Amino acid sequence: MTIHPITITGEPVLHTRAEPVTEFDARLRTLVEDMYATQEAAHGVGLAAPQIGLGLRIYTWSMANDDGVPTLGHVINPYVKATKPAVGEPDRDNESEGCLSVPGYSFPLRRGESAAVTGYDWDGNEIAFSATGWFARCMQHEYDHLNGFLYVDRLGDKWKKKARKAVKAEGWGVPGLTWMPGEGPDPFGHDDPDLDDEDLDTE
Repeated sequence: MTIHPITITGEPVLHTRAEPVTEFDARLRTLVEDMYATQEAAHGVGLAAPQIGLGLRIYTWSMANDDGVPTLGHVINPYVKATKPAVGEPDRDNESEGCLSVPGYSFPLRRGESAAVTGYDWDGNEIAFSATGWFARCMQHEYDHLNGFLYVDRLGDKWKKKARKAVKAEGWGVPGLTWMPGEGPDPFGHDDPDLDDEDLDTE
């Protein structure tokens, strides 16, 4: 398995709708296994193919859930239908998201509390399940990646301005920038023993 560099916001593949997978073969299985390895090395709970530079409709996850879905999984050519988010401002402490393609930052975003997911596994078998809570959030986050959106694109005005300032300060928002999981300090502090893992979910 190969660990891939992760693309940073500004890379065109992150802002373009991904193409459907048409070949369910050994190369697809290898790609998904590489995504699993990359996701693990990055301490991510989810990873979409555009985040490793490939404009294909694939995402993986590694996340415990209460929905009877395996902790480690993938879906090819998914469709995710979520409930509407509750009205009101998101809670900064309990509704903040992070993203491996905006490394080191998190901002509050309200999402639907449940989502229906359909698609295929790497053998072409149909997949269908319901996700709730943070697992539903993860499914929505990764599905957005396949449609050319990052979570920061969905932020309310206040937080969107803060995110734009952060991206500008980091020198992001241009093509060609990546970071390599496992090399150097973890951008979300997973290698800091003083931080609580529950506060570090990134997708």
